[in-house]
Amino acid sequence: MPMVRGAEIKVVGRSGQIALGKAYAGKALRLERREDGSILLTAVAMVPESQLWTLEAPHRSRIERGLAWAARTAPAETNLNVLLKRRPRRRGHMRDRRR
Repeated sequence: MPMVRGAEIKVVGRSGQIALGKAYAGKALRLERREDGSILLTAVAMVPESQLWTLEAPHRSRIERGLAWAARTAPAETNLNVLLKRRPRRRGHMRDRRR
């Protein structure tokens, strides 16, 4: 059983609301109604549908590997001239055409 950090008695108002305090202001909470009549509130993080793919395989493991690499790799300054030389030429692009 999880440790309890503190317990309070709250009174539900006429509108059916309780005040949890400023620490919970703006947070999303999951409300679980149990068979014995108790209620459990759990803070949750909401993920937009457009970002759900980041939680699925193989994307999640790739993101985790990238974050691990970034944590163990020191930042280095980029030499833009070298970077531009490694860039493949785009054929048919307007800037590459000479008139």
